[in-house]
Amino acid sequence: MSFFTSLSGLQAAQTDMSTISHNLANVQTNGFKKSQTQFADVIASTANSNPTQMVGSGVVVKAVRQQFGQGGFTQSSSALDVAISGDGFFIVKGDEKSGNGVAFTRNGSFQVNADRYVTDAQGNKLQVYPVDGSGAVVATGLSSTVSLRLPQTSGTPEETENVKLGLNLNAGSPIPADAARFDDEEYQFDRFDPGTYNQSVQTTIYDANGNALTLTNYFVRETKPTNDDASSTWRVYSFVGDQQLNAGSDPDTIQQIELTFDGTGKLSSPAAPVTFMGFLAPGATSEQVVKLDFSSGTTQVSSPFSLNATSQDGSPVGQIEGVTIADDGTVNASFSNGDTQALGKVVLASFANNGGLRQLGNSTWAATGFSGDARLGEPGTNGFGGLMSGAIERSNVDITEELVALIAAQRNFQANAKALDTASQMSQTIFNIRS
Repeated sequence: MSFFTSLSGLQAAQTDMSTISHNLANVQTNGFKKSQTQFADVIASTANSNPTQMVGSGVVVKAVRQQFGQGGFTQSSSALDVAISGDGFFIVKGDEKSGNGVAFTRNGSFQVNADRYVTDAQGNKLQVYPVDGSGAVVATGLSSTVSLRLPQTSGTPEETENVKLGLNLNAGSPIPADAARFDDEEYQFDRFDPGTYNQSVQTTIYDANGNALTLTNYFVRETKPTNDDASSTWRVYSFVGDQQLNAGSDPDTIQQIELTFDGTGKLSSPAAPVTFMGFLAPGATSEQVVKLDFSSGTTQVSSPFSLNATSQDGSPVGQIEGVTIADDGTVNASFSNGDTQALGKVVLASFANNGGLRQLGNSTWAATGFSGDARLGEPGTNGFGGLMSGAIERSNVDITEELVALIAAQRNFQANAKALDTASQMSQTIFNIRS
């Protein structure tokens, strides 16, 4: 009988060493939770057994319990690395092709896949509550969670219709060579030759698809003040890309805007926005009309040329530039056009008995009848832990503690092996007596 008692001790010690070895092997696994082997003695008795003379029959492994204590934190530069400070699990869900269902994890190291979903290292998608434009949760419950996906763009494109420029043209600017007579056929404006104009200004405008176009205005001084006439004029050549804009009504003759200033340098004409005939933006199917307004702050004084104000009413589609996860779990995306958008709120899960969760590997668990159903909530509320963005939870394995336990398990194994050897020697002695 002692033979089988010692054998049960050997098996129990071997299980203990296997558990400790598994803990040590995962000391660097993010979100890993260590396990502990629990034992129970075996007693075989009947109602007639004398309780003072009962001898045990060995040991059994009662359970291998997971220890869900808090692990340490490692700082990270990624905004999608999130750690839970306190109780709770992230909820992740596999796609239909992988066959993975809902799983729970403490490993908050997430990344973005090719389809712009936020996933863990195994491709499981992070689950969040849907939110409205203000970031308020609009639906709760496990069936209402959605996979977090980053949008590529934000906003609706609007084509530019009105452009305003407020600038100062230097009153001492000379008239470019050969530009004294604008009806002289010898004068040829060339936007690639700076000698044919005085100044140029570039303004970004947008077509109907939100694509950025460059509106360039070239300023050429036409006349200077004289004794008989204190006014002076400038001619403006306007281009969108390579297309010259026509400020007239005749499509066969391109007309430029003419700016007239009085003796004080105040703009006297045009007093209203000038409408260009429609131009065709690259890739567009219909012409775009732009109105250019110089009446707001355009002057001609004896100071260097300066662009004091510029505005236009078009807007592009914003491209995503960054994503952040707040302490309360709200996921916000920022875009190049200045928009910010709430994408969802990270949902956490907790269980009545964490030790009853079934390990799936890769620091993930599944709910079982022993763990109970998942209770969902938002970070920092109703007993759930808060979130720490830019951090990852490490394993909760203490190397020193595990090495001490490994030595104790080794001693237990050796002691049971010695007891087994002693039982074998006793049996051999009995056999020798009979012979």
